[in-house]
Amino acid sequence: MSNVEQTLSIIKPDAVERNLENNIKEMFKNNGFSILKEKKIQIEKSEAEKFYKVHETKPFYNDLCAYLSSGPIIVMVLEKSNAVLANRELMGATNPIDAEEGTIRKKYGISIDKNSVHGSDSIENAKIEINFFFED
Repeated sequence: MSNVEQTLSIIKPDAVERNLENNIKEMFKNNGFSILKEKKIQIEKSEAEKFYKVHETKPFYNDLCAYLSSGPIIVMVLEKSNAVLANRELMGATNPIDAEEGTIRKKYGISIDKNSVHGSDSIENAKIEINFFFED
């Protein structure tokens, strides 16, 4: 019984700036993800603050929000069996130095902040994050 899920993926400003979106989308497709929706947007810092609200008590919160709103991003809804976990595995560890070979962050991440991609960390958060960017 396949457990098809949807998850949110963001190609962050550092990757968009380096024109890596097609490479990253290919990695998703080659790993069995369907890209159901996608759009290129630029968000305000206030929107980034709402999006990352779960992290607001953490020391990196302000930098994270400033960074996500620093340039265009690509937001996508990905779908496949166990999409949330599969996407996190494909992204690799938050710090590219710790990421496994073959992961997006190992290949393209610059630093712990400029790590090229964001992905939802749970099915619950995936629903919230998808609705944040794709309200119907």
